[in-house]
Amino acid sequence: MARQNDFPPDAEEYLAPAEYVDSDAPAVRDFVAAALKGLPADASANDKAIRLFEAVRDGLRYDPYMISLDPDAYRASTIAKADAGYCVPKAILLTACLRAAGIPAALGFADVRNHLNTAKLTELMGTDLFIYHGYVQLWLGNESYKITPAFNIELCERFGVKPLVFNGTSDALFHEYNQNDQRHMEYVNDRGLFRDVPIDQFLKDFREAYPNMVTHIDRGEARDIKDTFTADESPTGKKGEISA
Repeated sequence: MARQNDFPPDAEEYLAPAEYVDSDAPAVRDFVAAALKGLPADASANDKAIRLFEAVRDGLRYDPYMISLDPDAYRASTIAKADAGYCVPKAILLTACLRAAGIPAALGFADVRNHLNTAKLTELMGTDLFIYHGYVQLWLGNESYKITPAFNIELCERFGVKPLVFNGTSDALFHEYNQNDQRHMEYVNDRGLFRDVPIDQFLKDFREAYPNMVTHIDRGEARDIKDTFTADESPTGKKGEISA
């Protein structure tokens, strides 16, 4: 793996593949190759990071009902073959892709409160608090940035939420307000950075936080839910209803 930029020594551990962030897997390598197609051989780490961010953001449609309690569903090599996912698998995939491109990347988790959730998802979850919202911290030179590739452009346009754009020089985290100046996302607790997915703790905490959703998942019903996120229903006209 070629070193792409002069990053701090403490970022070194976030270059190697891991069990779930399996950046050396063929499926991840293929995803990276497709995303970087057309870039010159001497493209900068910044250019590669931007291209990979966009590929994960828009290449996998955001769907909060595509949730699995199977640990294997959280391997980057599995996610790379999917066409939809929610914030956690999308963050895992981006982390793996960046590492595969020689860019140090850590998986981050935060608890966020969504003030503009849909009624259907709120009922399923029983709360507007989303635990383990996935994001990525990457290093470009001596600078680090936090980015989240969760919401694809088309979804943002439908719901009146500003799309997140990573320009290689600043963070790209969820906006506090949407385009109608309504409160959108509130970060309430940062769980820190991880070299790999803390899968056992994550699944344990998920089951405890969302028993109703877990019941639907265990019954195989969650993925059959029709909502504006799945593009099976038209938006109601209330711009900004979206979830993390």
